[in-house]
Amino acid sequence: MKAAKLDSVVGTEPLFKPVTMGALSLANRIVMAPMTRNRADADGTPNALMVEHYAARAEAGLIVAEGTWPSVTGQAYCRQPGIETAQQVAAWRKVTDAVHEKGGRIILQIMHAGRIGSSKIKPEGVESIAPSALQAQGEVYTDAAGMQPFDVPRALSTKEVEAVVEEHRQAALNAREAGFDGVELHCTSGYLPMQFMCTGTNQRTDRYGGSLENRVRFAAECLQAMSDAIGADRVGFRINPGNTFNDTRDDDSAATHAALMEVASRIGVAFVHIMRSPDPSIDAFALARQHFTGSLILNDSFQPESAAEAIKNGEGDAVSFARHFIANPDLVTRIRQGLALARFDRKTIYTPGPAGYTDYPTAAE
Repeated sequence: MKAAKLDSVVGTEPLFKPVTMGALSLANRIVMAPMTRNRADADGTPNALMVEHYAARAEAGLIVAEGTWPSVTGQAYCRQPGIETAQQVAAWRKVTDAVHEKGGRIILQIMHAGRIGSSKIKPEGVESIAPSALQAQGEVYTDAAGMQPFDVPRALSTKEVEAVVEEHRQAALNAREAGFDGVELHCTSGYLPMQFMCTGTNQRTDRYGGSLENRVRFAAECLQAMSDAIGADRVGFRINPGNTFNDTRDDDSAATHAALMEVASRIGVAFVHIMRSPDPSIDAFALARQHFTGSLILNDSFQPESAAEAIKNGEGDAVSFARHFIANPDLVTRIRQGLALARFDRKTIYTPGPAGYTDYPTAAE
């Protein structure tokens, strides 16, 4: 891959100051964002490729491992990992041990996809579920049959919603058993928590639908359950106000996300991982500073210099990088030394095997 030169190493110093977020002590403020990479085994078990991939990036202040399903009902993509079975927990332990041996910190993003998925991906007989029986517009790639429309989901009963909350509690416990330092709840990109939050996907009339308080209840209860299980100081959540990915719409996204952040503050979770809003009328970072009392990890389209400036100006406590971490396993070293950043190959982001996953060299190599 071709490499892009950093303008200057001067000015990136704020990224290298240690920071504490709840129980998480970060050696630097450069966070590896969670990225779906589709490299797990077909049954969702992490493998040796994933051990190598994450260990190579252990110098990040914090790694947020990719969106991982708490139960197979929540699987969205082929070769997406789970944290449900004993086999998956044991396999993830090899990943966390490898990161910790290099002095790194790693947490797991818990991601229930809800209506985003296909029966061609999930095991036979496993259905897609959602707040309401509304099919998302769009398609998803399947190894079995190529591109397929999203499933028509089945609406959950109130008791079933409570059971899915319990799945998130168990997923947090499983993550800790697997050696993760904490967990992050995925509350954006059109997945299950966001499906409950948005007026366009939630037509329920029970205590999980209708009012703003009711629509944020599912995500809030998941955060509470996860916090009760492993400690709120090891729990965070990811949001993106104004996001419409995977066919989600909300009448007032800023107000909805503000309400969730206020509840999360009362629970006392460690951080919010907040993405820059695609809606120009929403300043997501300012919204988070106003409505959330914990630490802020900022994300989306940052370069090293702009990330350092955001930390220096008090916009957030850390900045996460996704694309830069794909092609630069030694991203922290490259930023510290002002070295060129390699560019990633888009064609190999989601393909199986080591190409575009474990074969990017360090600057020294």
